Amino acid sequence: MAVNNQQMEKMIIESVIKELAKRGVLDSQSYNTSQQKSFAQCEEKNKAQPSEKTATQCEIQSDEEILTLPDLSDVWVPEPENLEAIKAMKKITPARIGLYRSGARQKTNSWLRFLADHAVALDAVFMDVSEEVLQSANLFSVQSTASDKEEFLKNPDTGNKLSDEAIKIIKEKCERDVQVQIIICDGLSSTAIETNIPDILPAVMQGLKAAGIKVGTPFFIKNGRVRIMDHVGEVLNPEVILEFIGERPGLGTVESMSAYVCYRPNKNTVEADRTMISNIHKGGTPPAEAGAQLVDLIKKILKYKASGINLNKKM
Repeated sequence: MAVNNQQMEKMIIESVIKELAKRGVLDSQSYNTSQQKSFAQCEEKNKAQPSEKTATQCEIQSDEEILTLPDLSDVWVPEPENLEAIKAMKKITPARIGLYRSGARQKTNSWLRFLADHAVALDAVFMDVSEEVLQSANLFSVQSTASDKEEFLKNPDTGNKLSDEAIKIIKEKCERDVQVQIIICDGLSSTAIETNIPDILPAVMQGLKAAGIKVGTPFFIKNGRVRIMDHVGEVLNPEVILEFIGERPGLGTVESMSAYVCYRPNKNTVEADRTMISNIHKGGTPPAEAGAQLVDLIKKILKYKASGINLNKKM
């Protein structure tokens, strides 16, 4: 896989430690990073061996500290009137229910887990997609008119246009007038792109080529938003643009990605012209399944020469 799991795990854990240290919960200097374990490993262990205690027993250890990650899958409500109902609800939603309270406040374990998950969500927004991932996926990189992440977040419209340098590079490296052009944007979650692109991009590329559909050279746009596909459409004039973009992260997952597909996007395109598949990640629509859906969708868009609401009217 293109994603270096060990690197990703290390970054996630380090971000959590920094956040906890900032809050005075843990001394980050005494933490031995060489012995860190990932949240993913903890979660898998908890699922395989459910704990009956209020906090998970998957522990991250150093020579001096033990960090216990609270297990949100347990029901913390004392003597609930309908325990089975709460358990049933927790199985079908990642929402933080059945965690009870201490007076008017949430319990300490719930607060610590919130801080940890919030730190991971912040990293998903502010960290860049790694060069290793882009190189492994054979993607060259350009940038929107947003000069940095701060401008991208404070002035969203800067993510809707390509920079002058980006336009020059795209014209040099990409063919005009192809049937399908694929672009990848970090959007609001670099983690979503790093996690899903290594699986979904090859599946879509192979599926389209097997169908005899001409695909342009895919590329990555740093600090890009959904509507940047309209500018790419003006520059390259493809029939269809498929855009993968990281969704806004939450406390439940930071890996969710969306795919937007539009027939001949341009400066006059409105949101109703786009067709979208959201919630692409291992806990939602798996990347391989989403890839197959997108290939079928693009075939229909090319056949009917329409997307969004216009496609629905013609089918």
